[in-house]
Amino acid sequence: MLKIAHLTSAHQRYDTRIFLKMCSSLAQHGFDTSLIVADGNGDERKNNVQIYDVGAKGTKRIHRMTVTVRKVYTRAKALDADVYHLHDPELMFVAWKLKLSGKRVIFDAHEDLPKQLLGKAYLNAVSRVVLSKVFALTESLLCARLDAVVCATPSIGEKFKKINRQTLVINNYPILDELSTRKPWEQREDAICYVGCMDSYRGAKELVHSIGLTDAKLKFAGVFSDEALKNEVKTYTGWKQVIDYGFIDRKGVAELMSESKAGLVIFHAIPNHIDAQPNKMFEYMSAGLPIIVSNFPLWKQVVEENDCGICVDPLNANEIAQAIRTIIEHPEKSSAMGTNGQEAVVKKYNWGVESKKLTALYEEF
Repeated sequence: MLKIAHLTSAHQRYDTRIFLKMCSSLAQHGFDTSLIVADGNGDERKNNVQIYDVGAKGTKRIHRMTVTVRKVYTRAKALDADVYHLHDPELMFVAWKLKLSGKRVIFDAHEDLPKQLLGKAYLNAVSRVVLSKVFALTESLLCARLDAVVCATPSIGEKFKKINRQTLVINNYPILDELSTRKPWEQREDAICYVGCMDSYRGAKELVHSIGLTDAKLKFAGVFSDEALKNEVKTYTGWKQVIDYGFIDRKGVAELMSESKAGLVIFHAIPNHIDAQPNKMFEYMSAGLPIIVSNFPLWKQVVEENDCGICVDPLNANEIAQAIRTIIEHPEKSSAMGTNGQEAVVKKYNWGVESKKLTALYEEF
């Protein structure tokens, strides 16, 4: 039996892509599957996946990228797996060390990091450009020699195909029926929802401003990446219409979506967002929610091909508010858009399709 180890120094142990989708699918397929994490919650076995904890990663980024990475490597080496699947850019040198020791190694590119660095607010303009170019070169040199690169979106895949011929796109589509709801439209609240991490580039200010221009509620489940930003938006008039749940589990997310009439993804047009395929967009669709999303070409294509939502200028609070009002005031059309999105997920945007690609990749080893 092939012995597989997935490694992360940054993600949560029950991360949707890493644990719920990839590791659980591989274990269900019969592979001996382990996951190495760094959260301080101890070892456990769940979904037939053995989880090994190397200790809490701490709050400082430099500590995570040095001490935690070293601990993950030490535990991975001791595990002596046949194939290692790494999920964080900071683990690239770990990937290379494992490859040099004769192991088969896969890198999973969740994001286009060189593009992502160009949008980091905590870096100055020069640092963004320099770090982006340095990491692009590092990425190219190291990933070219790995056994495979798995990419979360087609745009990331196109980039890596020029670096490594064994590049495979495994989209981060939702698990069928995990979030789907049968709650009648008329029983839902006049509320829209946002699930996930929130920052200024994900439209925090515009979201709160826009909800204040409507009579609807905003159900927010997640955390702010910047406490100062949260304190700022709490001073906006629209904040009194926000129900802040904080972080909730998947069952809670399903319940929240069942009570809402639309899902929002109004990311700003920074390089890493324009060609992204945010998982939350497809999860809203899987729950039968019409979506209100930024008018990026790729997202607009999904909305128009499936008639499942409304595209808006993510910087225009008035336009976002009008989309919210349209959803609330036209229940038959909105319900139909929600059904259309859900049917599209059943047909093509689901993890069942993607998991077959993943298991086929491992069966080649």
